[in-house]
Amino acid sequence: MNRFAELLDRLVLMPSRNGKLRLLTDYFRSVEDPDRGLALAAITGDLSIAAVKPAMLRALVVERMDPVLFGYSYDYVGDLAETVSLVWPQPDNIPDHAPTLAEVVGKLQAASRSDGPQVLARLLDSASISARFAIIKLVTGGLRIGVSARLAKQALADLGQVDVSEIEELWHGLTPPYIELFAWLERRAEKPKSAALALFRPVMLSNAVDDGDLEKLDPADYAAEWKWDGIRVQAVCEGGVRRLYSRTGDDVSGAFPDLTAAMDFEAALDGELLVGDPREATGTFSDLQQRLNRKSVSLKVQQQYPAFMRCYDALQIGGEDLRSLRFAERRTRLEAFVRTLDPSRFDLSPLVEFRDWEALERLRQAPPHPIIEGVMLKRWDSPYLAGRPKGPWFKWKRDPHTVDAVLMYAQRGHGKRSSFYSDYTFGVWSGPEGAEELVPVGKAYFGFTDEELRQIDKYVRDNTIERFGPVRSVRADRKNGLVLEVAFEGLNRSTRHKSGVAMRFPRISRLRWDKPAAEADRIETLQALLDPLA
Repeated sequence: MNRFAELLDRLVLMPSRNGKLRLLTDYFRSVEDPDRGLALAAITGDLSIAAVKPAMLRALVVERMDPVLFGYSYDYVGDLAETVSLVWPQPDNIPDHAPTLAEVVGKLQAASRSDGPQVLARLLDSASISARFAIIKLVTGGLRIGVSARLAKQALADLGQVDVSEIEELWHGLTPPYIELFAWLERRAEKPKSAALALFRPVMLSNAVDDGDLEKLDPADYAAEWKWDGIRVQAVCEGGVRRLYSRTGDDVSGAFPDLTAAMDFEAALDGELLVGDPREATGTFSDLQQRLNRKSVSLKVQQQYPAFMRCYDALQIGGEDLRSLRFAERRTRLEAFVRTLDPSRFDLSPLVEFRDWEALERLRQAPPHPIIEGVMLKRWDSPYLAGRPKGPWFKWKRDPHTVDAVLMYAQRGHGKRSSFYSDYTFGVWSGPEGAEELVPVGKAYFGFTDEELRQIDKYVRDNTIERFGPVRSVRADRKNGLVLEVAFEGLNRSTRHKSGVAMRFPRISRLRWDKPAAEADRIETLQALLDPLA
């Protein structure tokens, strides 16, 4: 357990991607089974511990210390796991035996909901501060150590000197603690052969068009498609088993039973998940959000927001792997295949005709549908390659919208940002002249440099007027306030927000120290962007 705790500590403090990869690879190489497999499952989100919830953890802490003092401590530290690990009272008699990760996970998974808190308390009593932190992270989920499931799989690939796509194709047929996977990576056994059907296939990703890229490319070598504002999915049906995967390999079938019911085929298709009826109208991303991140959806929601897939590539049809074929050949096969599918659930992503980059630029800036984000460029001769190879596929998105908004609230970050106020809520002016008020329109926690983070953090501390736990309300009126230039991809209507709008992918693009708060934008500026969606 101590080695896992040390790994988490070092990952939190390691800023570079390559540094995190080295830490993970060294851990997987040096730690024995089954601890390393359980650590891998925890990092990738595949480790389930249901007996303890965060509310139970808070109850255990306030049994051992004054709740007001705990509240102050949590406010200061900013992270629940770190706070509890620091304030948890050390017992007089500490056991000589430090439990392994497997022992800790075994006890937690075997605990019932009723005795789970007592089991957790005994584990925390016997652990060091860093081990307590690791145990709490295990039971609350969401390690927040800056490591994605993809990065963990890349570390496995580095360990075994194999391509990460091999691991991704095996992944959904494996279970923790991945004994056979590590045996293969260490050349002690043959590559696992999964008996599971409808497995995920690693997706091909695009690169953003940078300055000067198009000057090096011949328009005749590329096909263009619209880039739709949905989510990337892979529909796989094999031997009667049907799965709908996100681009990261998460199984999202449960939230879209109406779409999986229509997957009456033997194929693996790549495309965009949208809502509406492809023969009539395509819904907005806000409509799609009504169904995302759910384990199941009601029949009413399915009828109100029917799901469909806009297909743009075929990875496998009828048992034949098509990924090595040229895009032009895959496209021909896909066009014929989509014609055999339910037209209310599947359609074909149309190609965009263009003569040169200037003509495509005009189309990109004025697309025919408000939920189009830009265009995709795909080389006619490109095979379907896992990962993000440079050259075959490009995404050329529309320029982001920007708005000048006033900082209203700030919240502490997590991990290495836990000592900074790094999560910001901002608003714009609304109401008649002379009686304007700020209404929140979005939240952002990235886009700024480390130096700008320190500047905003100081401003928050110097201008706090109220506190709500880890959140601070800052001075914001027409005479006082920090103006932030916020970039965002688009807007959706929202009934959950007072402003009536919700931003897509907001981020801080610039600090407007030069601009008075009274000159920040009004809500009408944002509402004008919603008109095309009427």
